[in-house]
Amino acid sequence: MKCKHLFRLKYLTVLLSLFIITAGCSAQQAAEQGWKDLPSIVKNIVPPTFANRDYSILNYGAKADGKTDCLPAIKSAISTCNKAGGGRVIVPAGTYFVKGPIHLLSNVNLYLDDKAVIKFSTNDDDYLPVVLTRFEGVELMNYSPLIYANGQTNIAVTGKGILDGQADNDHWWNWTGSKRFGWKEGMPSQHDKENEPKLMEMAAQGVPVSDRVFGKGHYMRPTMIEFYNSKNILIQDVTLVNAPFWLIHPTLSQNITIDGVTTNSLGPNNDGCDPESCSDVMIKNCSFTDGDDCIAIKSGRDEDGRRVNVPSKNIIVQDCQMKDGHGGVVIGSETSGGVENVYAQNCVMSSPHLERAIRIKSNACRGGVMKNFYFRNIKVGEVREAVFKINMVYEKEKAAKCNFPPTLTGVYVKNVTSGKSKYGIYVEGLQSKPVKDIFIVDCNFKNVEKEYFVKDAENLNVENTEVNGKKMEIK
Repeated sequence: MKCKHLFRLKYLTVLLSLFIITAGCSAQQAAEQGWKDLPSIVKNIVPPTFANRDYSILNYGAKADGKTDCLPAIKSAISTCNKAGGGRVIVPAGTYFVKGPIHLLSNVNLYLDDKAVIKFSTNDDDYLPVVLTRFEGVELMNYSPLIYANGQTNIAVTGKGILDGQADNDHWWNWTGSKRFGWKEGMPSQHDKENEPKLMEMAAQGVPVSDRVFGKGHYMRPTMIEFYNSKNILIQDVTLVNAPFWLIHPTLSQNITIDGVTTNSLGPNNDGCDPESCSDVMIKNCSFTDGDDCIAIKSGRDEDGRRVNVPSKNIIVQDCQMKDGHGGVVIGSETSGGVENVYAQNCVMSSPHLERAIRIKSNACRGGVMKNFYFRNIKVGEVREAVFKINMVYEKEKAAKCNFPPTLTGVYVKNVTSGKSKYGIYVEGLQSKPVKDIFIVDCNFKNVEKEYFVKDAENLNVENTEVNGKKMEIK
């Protein structure tokens, strides 16, 4: 009998060993296959080209004195360029004031000379009438973004000039209701019950978007650049500063290249680049210094996101630098339409004011399927909290009564190094739906206060990874 039990024990041990080896091989194969798929995705991302015609805004009445309203001149140049079949609308060297939003049309490249500055009005009345947009993942009619397009093809903002939203604690930022950003007792804010909470209530009730009219008196800030329901987009080399809200927000759009852009805006919710329900997106050679997430990939929020039901997919981040911000490369939290096939590689992230390097966040209100995320060759100097963080209980107080748990599977992290952080790895899934198939390989985390925190995760694997000079083992 003892021999028989011994045989069974050896047999089970062999089976378990084979299972572990097979699981390890399949994970490695999945990661390798994911990276092998990258070139085919890259081939589908082709920046638009434009006719060899230039239209200087000076020829349409613009004056580079920083005071004259140059919006009529820019509008005329864009319209003429569009009707002629496209080309470049040139903003020459100098400072130009615009009293309202710039709306791009198909086949137009708004080009800023390297010594050109466009300063936007801070009078909210100038951003009316309302247009179709999204506010934190929910569709509505709201103030126009500072640069906007809807339903256009082949559009661009390029050149090494500066776009200045002129937001500060006296303009736009105090609408958040935060004393840090200029709000004082008795002042209105976006959080008043007839503003953002009303929008969320209308979305939950299925009120038609055309009836969700906000804008004046509702204190919900516009984004800086938002291309909505458009395709073949290029944003290249420009510098964006002092934004009212999110800086770059392509929405429900396809074939997007964001190359060599610099963001420097430390206001509230000043995300650098938030592709939302977009596909085939390349973000490369950019520098982010922001008041919130540097890059945050989204796909709509809660009921409204599930109604629209358009995922973000095939998104590539490479050769970028992340400085200040809540997160370097972030997925979430508005992920109700799903997110898949995200790649980030060859990035540098470091700042005492950068809270996390890689972050995935959602909660039980969002739903949505998140899968196939690949990260490699990322150098993290200093972050305040975690090098790698998964948080499926983000804003858990708000999600306490929700029952739409998101799905997260297939996260592959390789060759990520860090110099200082509180956590190396922080993973918290939902008890009702744990996160699955997370692989941390060939990483090295130094000067870490706490090696890891792991809760409600299945098949979390750490291989050939060191923390504070010792092999990391998840118990």
